[in-house]
Amino acid sequence: MDAPDPNAIAHETTGHGGRFVYTAQGAEAELTYAHAPTVAGQKRVSADHTYVPDSMRGQGIAARLVDALIATAREQQWQVIPRCSYVVVAFQRHPEWSDVRAD
Repeated sequence: MDAPDPNAIAHETTGHGGRFVYTAQGAEAELTYAHAPTVAGQKRVSADHTYVPDSMRGQGIAARLVDALIATAREQQWQVIPRCSYVVVAFQRHPEWSDVRAD
């Protein structure tokens, strides 16, 4: 399978949060988030779970899901609270994302 097209990542929302999802060959990879309390007028989301099935691993899909989260956070003016271990490490690897990381 080729690397995922960033445009193929869907953003689904619910009343409590949402998820970024990539679907291929009947399998889904996802990054979920929940709305967190607003602080000083700043909207925040908690990135709480990233899952990529075995059949999709090693293709950069989790990284593309986090990229979609970061792009949406910038567009929507969210601050991201990294709770999922994958997202925590992604923020450590990308100091240029500090503008969307919640303190």
